[in-house]
Amino acid sequence: MQPFALNYARPAAERETATPYVYDAGLQLNVLLDGRIAAFDHALLRELGTTTSTAGSKTHFDD
Repeated sequence: MQPFALNYARPAAERETATPYVYDAGLQLNVLLDGRIAAFDHALLRELGTTTSTAGSKTHFDD
């Protein structure tokens, strides 16, 4: 018997664009490819709405 949820589960959609920032473990911030902090790039924030990373899940086990 297959669990009910598996009838509706779908794979996550692939992103069509690359994220213009990466997580810097040393700074614990998202940084742009040129080294600037992503949160200070107002044009990027207007376009994406936010910058997200997995920083919380890497540093906090109760998330």
